[in-house]
Amino acid sequence: MRAAVLREGTVEFGVVDDPVPGPGQLLVRSLACGICASDLHYMDNPDAGIDDDSGMSTYDQNVDIVMGHEYCAEVVDYGPGTDRRIPVGTRVSSLPVLATPMGRKIIGQNPESPGGFGEFLLLDESITRVVRSDLPSEVICVADALSVGWSAAARAQMGTREVPLVIGCGAIGLSTIANLKRLGIGPIIAVDFIASRRETAMAMGADAVIDPAEISPYQAWRDVAHGSPDTTKDMMAIAALPGCVIFECVGIPGVLDSIVKGCERGTRIFSSGGPPEGDHLHTLTAKRKGLNIQFGGGPLPAHWDDAFHAVCSGEVDISPMLGRTVGLHEVAEALDASRDANGPARIVVVPGKE
Repeated sequence: MRAAVLREGTVEFGVVDDPVPGPGQLLVRSLACGICASDLHYMDNPDAGIDDDSGMSTYDQNVDIVMGHEYCAEVVDYGPGTDRRIPVGTRVSSLPVLATPMGRKIIGQNPESPGGFGEFLLLDESITRVVRSDLPSEVICVADALSVGWSAAARAQMGTREVPLVIGCGAIGLSTIANLKRLGIGPIIAVDFIASRRETAMAMGADAVIDPAEISPYQAWRDVAHGSPDTTKDMMAIAALPGCVIFECVGIPGVLDSIVKGCERGTRIFSSGGPPEGDHLHTLTAKRKGLNIQFGGGPLPAHWDDAFHAVCSGEVDISPMLGRTVGLHEVAEALDASRDANGPARIVVVPGKE
């Protein structure tokens, strides 16, 4: 099959063997696949998973790897032992995890689990979902990106006396905002250095946007959540003030630590960023402030299904997140373009595009 192939840290157009479906697997044709920041993290940091003994993500620089884990695809064939409940030709998507004899693998992050930057890939039939929508595949494929922030917002279970602060308005931050808005939580305060991203955050449901070059995000949060500075002078009044829930959606070293040092006492932090090179945290400061930090972990399956349904049904309009589409010959250039924070949240690869 034709594919954008990662080898020795670079991506080039090439031809690799077609994947063969094993027990319980489907062979599908990739119709559209979003480029995610984690694709860049994966290819740029081959040693990032060296301490991860799960085997879900491996990177052998001397072996061809086809990335891409945000896909909409079409069923082509069945492996042995499948129920064949989904007819050939049906559009589908799934959580990007493949069950193999060697254990579970992240699709697009192993040689044996190729992703959507090629003509064909394999899916686990048991978790494959049918696309019940007339929306284009370029829209449907973004559901996986939506599910990450969607899951963080759902897991936060925010109360009526809490005000959210979303730091970073890439795809994860935008999807967090979208679900917070759907859940009726607000006011939603979003933070990003890039003007275009702040505009997109407003389109996705933010109530206020902050440029951290102009004002501290934490002071901006206090201005919105607490109002007059007089309310913080009395201890009883402080106890009745809204609590802070911060969603860290950046993934650059130092950001989470800056949150620890700058946020309110008792803040709950949901960290979805996760820089691959790791980070340093002032844990003593976190202890003194009584902070609660929840690290990502990926979307829960139920939350992935909810986000997928929200996209397919049109309940959430993700068009503000979308940029251009590219063919397989253009993937290397598009990956570089995805590094530009001024660009759209998603560039989408369409393998059939010439």
